Amino acid sequence: MRLKALAACCAALTAAVCALSGCSSQEPYSPPEPTPTVSSPAIGQDGVLRVGVDSSAAPLAGTNSAGDLVGYDVDLAAALADELGLKVEVVDVGATFDKALEDGDVDVVLGVEEGSASKEVWESDPYLQTAVALFADDANAQVPTADSSPVIAVQTSSTSSWMAENEFGAEALERVSGLSEAFEAMASGDAAYVAADAVRGVYAQSGSESSQATIVALMQQPSGYCIALLDSNTELKQAVADALSALEDGGMVNILNKKWLGQDWNLDSVPLTAGATATPSESEEGSEGEEGANEGDAAEGGSDTASEGGVGENALSPSDLA
Repeated sequence: MRLKALAACCAALTAAVCALSGCSSQEPYSPPEPTPTVSSPAIGQDGVLRVGVDSSAAPLAGTNSAGDLVGYDVDLAAALADELGLKVEVVDVGATFDKALEDGDVDVVLGVEEGSASKEVWESDPYLQTAVALFADDANAQVPTADSSPVIAVQTSSTSSWMAENEFGAEALERVSGLSEAFEAMASGDAAYVAADAVRGVYAQSGSESSQATIVALMQQPSGYCIALLDSNTELKQAVADALSALEDGGMVNILNKKWLGQDWNLDSVPLTAGATATPSESEEGSEGEEGANEGDAAEGGSDTASEGGVGENALSPSDLA
């Protein structure tokens, strides 16, 4: 009787242990697969969102020392795909985003400047504000006017260079070969301001101890970077708009702002120069060069390389913009 009682007791104890800790015969827990919110023909490949970026447009996108695509847009691509219940494939399409969409190489493209797409291409609401900005070492610096004879460092043949010359005159410009050189010119006293794309200007000096300039004015009304896709793709337009709204409301976009720009990001309250508030008849129209191509120094054009899976590490250095 004692043996039978002992055996019964052991069996009960074993059952209790199994119930509490799980027996070895049980399958390990696996999280459920996400449910895709879109499929073909809205996307080219079921289960995968193919996202185009421009690797010459740091910090939106670039390549690290291992050759992996990294950047703000690469991180956003992964978050967007996850929100849609899809895996992500990031493709370097260079600046020719419209052709990549028309040829079906990608489903969407990130980093598209607001208002730059053709009529066949739809743009989302901007997810990241930008504008041509004036930076100064002194956060309390006055907003310059043409009459104040400011000296402004600019990268040659950039949109910022053209806009600064248009508003302040050629004699106001200190022309240099790169964005890093422009900030160095201001730090050394050769210029009082730097004119640059707001996003790239902030990122260019993020690793610098000698220059931590502040945006003191915008030379144009704020615009922004958008997600672009074919206007005829009604299903994907709605899905992307909803997903982007969810990422903004959930704080993901603000997380990316702090990761890549080091701060909360809102240009709405930044003062405007006189040229930014002028009517079209009060200022010349035109353009000289492209901001994306000239205010970053990564290789021009796309390499047609792809990065699948995660978002990668922040391995771009501000020196990559020199």
